Amino acid sequence: MAVLIDSKTAMEPTQHRFSPYAMNGGTVVAVAGDDFAVIGSDTRLSEGYSILSRDVSKVRNVTKACLLGSVGFHGDVLTLTKMMDARLKQYLHTHGKEMPCEAIAQMLSTTLYYRRFFPYYTYNMVAGLDKQGKGCVFSYDPVGSYERESYRASGSASAIIQPLLDNQIGFKNQSNVHTSIPMTRERVRDLVRDIFAAASERDIYTGDEVEIAIIDKNGIETVRYPLRSD
Repeated sequence: MAVLIDSKTAMEPTQHRFSPYAMNGGTVVAVAGDDFAVIGSDTRLSEGYSILSRDVSKVRNVTKACLLGSVGFHGDVLTLTKMMDARLKQYLHTHGKEMPCEAIAQMLSTTLYYRRFFPYYTYNMVAGLDKQGKGCVFSYDPVGSYERESYRASGSASAIIQPLLDNQIGFKNQSNVHTSIPMTRERVRDLVRDIFAAASERDIYTGDEVEIAIIDKNGIETVRYPLRSD
């Protein structure tokens, strides 16, 4: 059987493409209270339609007053956190104390900006207590621009979760609502749990479990709740 080959196509060079990045999914949510901060993330690590692991923690204790949530390309997440750990240890040995949360947020910004021409493919969130003991949340873009906020979602399900946060915490685009409802630790924890449960129904890269860390003057408390596992 004869095979017809287009002579023009045969003469064109073959292009081989390579991407150094992969998207391993994941979502991180952070909320700042008056004297506490809550940050949560799912534990699923996936690529395409394959689940690589169901138990990967994406929230890291940076100091006693600061937490880092990082999702996206897991290889870059590991590299970035190693860089952060090294700089934090250097600061501790030089100054004899832990770096404050605001300084950690700035250091993460400069670390990301240093790699702006070959950026880390990560979605990052810093949550903790500032020097006055108030809850703080910092969100980032991939090249280091950051902003202090009251609440934020980032990662694969951020488009689903952010409107819920705007509705339940920001009370945006609503009328005749009581905006003076106190944001307690328990209310924020339950809200984050319910938001992840809803997101896991729509986003295949978010699931298995949600890990929620609550930080206040007494320390860090971590709890886990099950999500969809299919």
